[in-house]
Amino acid sequence: MTQLRALIAEDEPILAHALTQALQRLWPELQIGSVVDNGVAAVREVLAQQPDILFFDIKMPGKSGLEAAEELIEEWPEGKPFPLLVFVTAYDQFAVQAFDHAAVDYVLKPVNDARLSKTIERLQQRLAQEQERGQELDSMMGKLRTLTPVPAASVEKLTMIRAAVGNQIRLIPIEEVVYFEATDKYVTVITADSNVLIRTSLKELLPQLDANQFWQIHRSTIVNVRQIQMAVRDELGKLSVKLRDRKEALQVSRVFAHLFKQM
Repeated sequence: MTQLRALIAEDEPILAHALTQALQRLWPELQIGSVVDNGVAAVREVLAQQPDILFFDIKMPGKSGLEAAEELIEEWPEGKPFPLLVFVTAYDQFAVQAFDHAAVDYVLKPVNDARLSKTIERLQQRLAQEQERGQELDSMMGKLRTLTPVPAASVEKLTMIRAAVGNQIRLIPIEEVVYFEATDKYVTVITADSNVLIRTSLKELLPQLDANQFWQIHRSTIVNVRQIQMAVRDELGKLSVKLRDRKEALQVSRVFAHLFKQM
C-alpha cells in the first residue's frame, strides 16, 4: 500500500511543530510531506505534491484556509481523489464554516492528543471507504455553490462604472462591460476596446451587479452574459466561454460549471 502523505499549513511555527509532533506520535504511518506558513504556498505545494490529507489553519496570511480550499477545488486535476481536509482553528465559530466546506473534521488550537486521535480515526474511516473518495470533490463543489453570495435586492445596482485614468475620471456604462477580472486589490474592467482598473474587490462588486446580466464564472471573473457567444469544453473536459467582442476565452471553474448545463 502506498504510504499516506499529509501537508500542514499553519503560520504559527510553534503550533505547526506541535501538530507535526502529535501526528508523528499518534499516526506514525502518516508521512508529513511539507509544512507551509501561508495560504498561497499551501495551494502551490498541494497541487505539486498531491497529498492525501490536508491540515489547514483557518486564518493564514496570503489566503485563508477557506480561500485556499476553494482555489484547490477549482484547480484540482480531473480524475484524482481530492485530499481529505481538516481545518485547524482557534475559534469554535469557524467549525460551521469548516463543515460547510465539506471538511472531514476540525481541531481547536492548541491541539490535544485526545481530540486529534478522534480526528485521525475519522480520517482513517474515510480513507477506508475508497469508493467515496471520488465523491469528495463533487461534495465540496456543491457546498461552495451554496456559499456564493446572493446579491441583496436592496443594494442599488450599478449603471455606470467610474474609473480613474490618469488625472481623469472615465464613466463606463455597465452594458459596455464585457467582463470583470480580479487582480490583487483591484478589479480590471474590460470593455470591447479597453482595460481600466478600479479599486475594489470582486466580492464587494458582485452585489452591485444585476445577477441576470452578470455571472461569476471563476473566483476571479465575472462576465456579462450578453457577451457570451458559446461555452465549449476542451479535450481535458475543461469549460471556457467565447466572447462576442473580445478574442480571449474565459475559463469557467468547476464551482460555476453548473451555470452552463442547460446551454
